[in-house]
Amino acid sequence: MFGINGYELIILAVLAVAILGPERLPEYASQLARLVRELRRMATGAREQLREEVGPEIDEVDWRKLDPRQYDPRRIIKEALLDDVEEAVRPAAGRSNGAVRPAAARPGTVPAAPARPAVAPAAPSPVQRIERLGAGEPAPFDAEAT
Repeated sequence: MFGINGYELIILAVLAVAILGPERLPEYASQLARLVRELRRMATGAREQLREEVGPEIDEVDWRKLDPRQYDPRRIIKEALLDDVEEAVRPAAGRSNGAVRPAAARPGTVPAAPARPAVAPAAPSPVQRIERLGAGEPAPFDAEAT
């Protein structure tokens, strides 16, 4: 209850008696009891109103699963990273190491005649050549980039 143990509750009761005095203590205790009853009545009313509006599905919800205190960001990130690694490491179905075997190496196939090596058309290289600046030469400036 509010993180208070038995000893702390006794100390609070003694302090309440000392501060309020024996004359006013029963009055404040009855006000506290009324407040607690009113809060319980309001909570029960809110629960019943929620059941009426949502329906019987509200009883089937596992509220502990939705508790934000159970989420550990380190565990979530670790699981997400390990899922990616397991998918990358797992071999493809039907292959021992993920490589495609040529037709001659497959059992039960007849090797075909050797094919001519195909000459691929010259495609532009995706790697651009880097030109170094000479000593004392200023770097190029792109006005739109800044």
